[in-house]
Order: sequence, then structure tokens, then C-alpha cells
Amino acid sequence: MAKRSAPEVNAGSMADIAFLLLIFFLVTTTIETDSGLNRKLPPMEDQVDPPIIREKNIFTVVVNKNDQLLVEEELTDIQDLRSLAVAFLDNGGGVGEEACDYCQGERDEASSDNPDKAIISLKNNRETSYKVYIAMQNELVAAYNELRNREFLRLYPNVGLNFVDAQKKYDDPRTSADAAEELKPKLDVVKQMYPQKLSEADVSQTII
Repeated sequence: MAKRSAPEVNAGSMADIAFLLLIFFLVTTTIETDSGLNRKLPPMEDQVDPPIIREKNIFTVVVNKNDQLLVEEELTDIQDLRSLAVAFLDNGGGVGEEACDYCQGERDEASSDNPDKAIISLKNNRETSYKVYIAMQNELVAAYNELRNREFLRLYPNVGLNFVDAQKKYDDPRTSADAAEELKPKLDVVKQMYPQKLSEADVSQTII
């Protein structure tokens, strides 16, 4: 009696099925991405004594454990934070060497002297929600960008971009080297006019 041959398995069809399953999972799977803040940390420097800071040059923002926002010890809505920060940064209350000739604020002597002296101090409770903390940071960064946009358009109207868009173009790897080189000094000038000084350090020991 002749032996019966074992049935053959079509390996080609199984490979096709495996490939289709792989494509299916690649298309349908969602990958969670972490959210956070894009910050460039300053370079490491030798520790030196902190400079003395006038109290009027510090804009204090506190978020308590109940997610309530206190600006200069007053309960404030998150929607008002940006305009308050702009008013502080753009105040231009300094005189003489500390005067700011491009500031368009109230020039209140009780508020910041100039943007270079102005510091925004951030404080939050351990129980502060991450959502509110991020929203606070976003509003403060937006305040800096609002002022930088204004000055960039005033100084370089022929560029046809505001500061934020010019920065995006500079950071875009598709931008040519010549175009990036042309944008860099313009961006640096505006950054120096309104340097971003958001501090989460304790500045209480350096206030006069």
C-alpha cells in the first residue's frame, strides 16, 4: 500500500496574511505623545552671587493647590494674565540709563524699569494641576511673543513676517543657509529687546 503524502502548506498565503496584519496594526495603532514645554536651558556657569533686584521689577505669579491664579497677590483669571504680563514687561518706568525708548507702556515708576530688568517669578503648589501650569506658561510666553512680534514688524517690515513666524522659518531645516543667516541677527536683536526671563527660583533673598 502506497504511503499518503503529507499535505503541503502554502507559505506564500501565510506571508501575505502576516503582511496584511502588520499593515492593519500600523494603521490602527495610536501612539501616545508626551506633552510638555519647549525650553532651552541656559549653559552651565560658575556659581556667582545673585544680583540685587528691585521689587518693582518682579512680577509674581502664583498658582495655589486649588488651581487659582494670583498675580501680584490678587486673584486673577487666566485669560487676563497675558495682558497683565505685557503691561509689566512694556512699562518702561526707568529713567536715565535704565530708560526704555521703545517701550509703549504706562511708564509707571512703581512698575518695571525696562524689559531687561523685568523678571516674571513663577510659583506653584505641589497639588497644582499640570493643565493649569501649562496654561499659565503658555500665556506668559505669548506675552513675550506679542511684544517681540510688534518690534520685529516695526524694525523689519520688509521681511514680511512677525517674530514668531520668522523664528519658525529660521528653525525649519528646509530654510536655506543664506535665508537663515539673514534672519538670525534680526531675531537676536528683538530677543535682546525683550529677553524672556521666567524664573521659578526663589528671588525673595535678592529683593530690595
